[in-house]
Amino acid sequence: VQLQASGGGLVRAGGSLRLSCAASGSIFSINVMRWHRQAPGKQRELVAWVTSGGSTTYVDSVKGRFTISRDNAKNTVYLQMNSLKPEDTAVYYCAANIRSFGENDDYWGQGTLVTVSS
Repeated sequence: VQLQASGGGLVRAGGSLRLSCAASGSIFSINVMRWHRQAPGKQRELVAWVTSGGSTTYVDSVKGRFTISRDNAKNTVYLQMNSLKPEDTAVYYCAANIRSFGENDDYWGQGTLVTVSS
C-alpha cells in the first residue's frame, strides 16, 4: 500500500491550494484519512481528518479556512486550503488507516511542501 501526495507549492498570503493524496495497492477498506503538517522547527501536528462516512474534524487554527474531503471510489483524500497564512507554511503529510490482507495499519504519504509568503 502506498500514499502519494501532491499539490503543494508557493502561494501568497490569502491564496488557496488544494492538496491531494491517493492510496494505491492491495486495499480492502480505508478508515480514517488524515492530513498532518510539520512546520520548520516544530513537531508534526494533526490538521484534519475525515471518517469513511464523511464526518470531518479540524484543528482550531484551520477551522473555516480548510476543508477535508474524500473520494472513496478513487481512494483519495483532499485538503482545500483557503485564506492561507504564512503560519500555514509546512510540509503536509497525508495518512490513512487502511485494511489490507486482513490487518489494519497506518500508512503515510511522502509529504508535500506548502510555502505561504507574506
